[in-house]
Amino acid sequence: MSERYQVPPGVEIATAWAWRLLVIAAAGAVGIFLLRYFSEITVPLAVALLGTALTINAVNFIESRGVPRLLATFAVVIFMLVAFFGMLTLVGQQLSTQVTDLRSNVVEGISQVQDWAKTGPLKLTDSQIQGYVDTAKESIASSDTSVVTRVSELGSTLTHVLAGFFIALFSSFFFLYEGERIWSWVVALFPRAARDRVDSSGHTAWASLVAFVRATVLVALTDAIGIALGAWVLGVPLTLAIGVLVFLGAFIPIIGALLSGMVAVLVALVAQGPWTALFMLLVVVAIQQLESHVLQPFLMGRLVAVHPLAIIIAIAAGVTVAGVVGALIAVPLAACLNGVVKHLVSTAQEYQDEPEDDVPLEPEPA
Repeated sequence: MSERYQVPPGVEIATAWAWRLLVIAAAGAVGIFLLRYFSEITVPLAVALLGTALTINAVNFIESRGVPRLLATFAVVIFMLVAFFGMLTLVGQQLSTQVTDLRSNVVEGISQVQDWAKTGPLKLTDSQIQGYVDTAKESIASSDTSVVTRVSELGSTLTHVLAGFFIALFSSFFFLYEGERIWSWVVALFPRAARDRVDSSGHTAWASLVAFVRATVLVALTDAIGIALGAWVLGVPLTLAIGVLVFLGAFIPIIGALLSGMVAVLVALVAQGPWTALFMLLVVVAIQQLESHVLQPFLMGRLVAVHPLAIIIAIAAGVTVAGVVGALIAVPLAACLNGVVKHLVSTAQEYQDEPEDDVPLEPEPA
């Protein structure tokens, strides 16, 4: 073949990289599709793993005191259920007792906005304001035809949520009770030569997940107590509900507590006016700064340290793939991958640094 028909080395290398990247991208796309297609199973399993990482040490501690592991698992799972439903009960009770006053404040606020529209720089007349109100009513009324469809969709969603709750509950129980046995079965699926590294990588990922969940709970609890205490001092209603919302939102690092804290600012604006809302905003910003500069670096430590840019990218990717649930799962997944990559790199380095065994030379023929 003539020289001018040969493929340049750069093109050959680029082509080799290109088709391999295409195969990796295709495999990733198929994996994401399967995860989303079976989301009614994969999401509860992910939630169960997070719950297991939070409570596994409690089960081990109870078992170390001579209690059978089955009873220890039952005790921890029941405690989790009581804490979860107790928190919902307290929030529901506060909503039922204070939502009437808040609704009155909303009505009063709307009246103040109408007065400002007439006397302020807009100088709107009563007929113009009534026209805007009528337009809003017509927009709401035009959507009545889809009420039945929306109700049916809501019923289907509630059914899926209920099914996912029981899947997560039973998965958490068995992960806590015999997680080592389940993991051993998973490791046995891999080729024999790769089982040691798979097992060590899995334990590293699990240690990173446990540390991440513990630190996140402490950070979320600090955020919730700080913002709820600030709301209580300022006289903002629904203090307990705000604290619970901030606690749940703080599981999405960097932006979760800030976004949920904005709800407290909105409630303060509706209930107490702009000055109270401004002070509430200052409280939220102060708590967020405390989290970003003190709690996150101190509690997360080097084991699960992930760069803030990587966290933002992981959250964005999680939202794109699976919405709020994806944002919740993306960061712990990134922490686990970070731990596994560091572990494999250190293992490979140790393997390269090991001296080769001395191989005896065969005697030379006479």
